[in-house]
This record gives sequence, C-alpha cells and structure tokens, in this order.
Amino acid sequence: MAVGFDKFDEEKERERLRKLSDEELIREGRAARYMCSPTANFGKPPLEVYVVGLRLCKEEWRRRPPKNIGTIRG
Repeated sequence: MAVGFDKFDEEKERERLRKLSDEELIREGRAARYMCSPTANFGKPPLEVYVVGLRLCKEEWRRRPPKNIGTIRG
C-alpha cells in the first residue's frame, strides 16, 4: 500500500496489487489490517487511505481464482 503526499489513486493501487504474488498480497493485506487497527492508531479511527487499501487487498484476493491444492483421497 503506497502512502505519500500524492492523491491516492485506487486504480493504480488495484493494478499494483494485481502484479503481486499471493504471498506478497497476503503480506500487504496484513500490513493494511494492522494500519486499520486501534493499536496502530492509538484508539483513533484509521486514515481513509488505509481503510481503502485494506478493502482493495480483500477485493484482489477474492478476484483471484482458488488454488488447486489437490484431491483428497479417502
């Protein structure tokens, strides 16, 4: 999740998230989740950019097709 002084561009962030591997997307989502937590914000509401970043991570994760883990034989 890129945070800076420029205006947050959701479409650019979506593109960036699409390029990440599953492991990188998980790491990004965990970071965004932490930045939305009361601990990271000293009990105050999180910044909107972090809330949007977390939402975009979730959307990207749901957009990806599930991985074939294999068949379970019983």
